[in-house]
Amino acid sequence: QVVFALNQTLLQHESLRAGSFQIPYTTEDLIKHYSCGDLSSIIFNHDTSQVPNFINATLLAHERITAQEIDSYFRQELIYKRNERMGLRVKGLLEEYPDKSFFFAFGAGHFMGNNTVIDVLRREGYKVEHTPAGQDI
Repeated sequence: QVVFALNQTLLQHESLRAGSFQIPYTTEDLIKHYSCGDLSSIIFNHDTSQVPNFINATLLAHERITAQEIDSYFRQELIYKRNERMGLRVKGLLEEYPDKSFFFAFGAGHFMGNNTVIDVLRREGYKVEHTPAGQDI
């Protein structure tokens, strides 16, 4: 699986470099949507945007199964579990120091797709609000 994932990643990078494959949004798009608090944007709702997409129509049947296993593993281990740990750490700090004020900053990847850090905190009963750029806290 590791060799397959590395080969697929290299093929994607070669396609990007050759211009035959393009990412549907730019870094500027990400920054704009993140800054505006537009976390419901299609950019942030795509679960696999954080990890390479190994599943494509050119794969053989056995390769497609391998790609689906890797995709599932990445989604669970690198996205969902990571966000769960981070959300529970935030909750722990808030509960351990109830009289303190906190400012938590996360990269855009922690707000993408399902089971985000915000989802974890809301599930734990917290109200989470976006503070727009330039607004005093």
